[in-house]
Amino acid sequence: MSSEFNEKNYSSKMEKSIISFKKDISTLRTGRANPAMLDTIKVDVYGQLMPIEQLATVSVPEARLISVQVWDKANVTLLDSAIQKSDLGINPQIDGQIIRLRIPELTEERRKEFIKILKGMGEKGKVSIRNIRREANEDLKKKLKLKEITEDQSTNFEKNIQKLTDDNINNIEKILSQKEKEILQI
Repeated sequence: MSSEFNEKNYSSKMEKSIISFKKDISTLRTGRANPAMLDTIKVDVYGQLMPIEQLATVSVPEARLISVQVWDKANVTLLDSAIQKSDLGINPQIDGQIIRLRIPELTEERRKEFIKILKGMGEKGKVSIRNIRREANEDLKKKLKLKEITEDQSTNFEKNIQKLTDDNINNIEKILSQKEKEILQI
């Protein structure tokens, strides 16, 4: 264990939280076709759960259409049933080895539901950032107690960690408002 406090370690943990948050919200349906919508769907193939991108080519030929070109004809029905069982609420259309997913217009009620889900995801992202701050502060207290750092260093590091936390929470807020505009856009 290093005697010096590593601020960059906590900064990179916060960056990973932001990346994870972005990935989570990319799966939310906004009325536009987005291949990331299928990222959370796993298909039971060859005795294991596999993501769709390992079984097919996913593309977006139109604004409201996702095309899934299945590589193995035997997997078409498996992918179809996995998509139907998912929480996407989309009915796949099969044409040979191609599965087409038409993205319907979002109703006002559904948009409001998505915004609630989005805000919940945002709160999870913020909690994750705050947990990293708490972890950093506990590490600082431990190093201060063991006299590995001085009071002044501890205070400076604490201020830096707080600034990092505030910046990342603001970043989450910006991402949230952009996604909210995207969902509300008709």
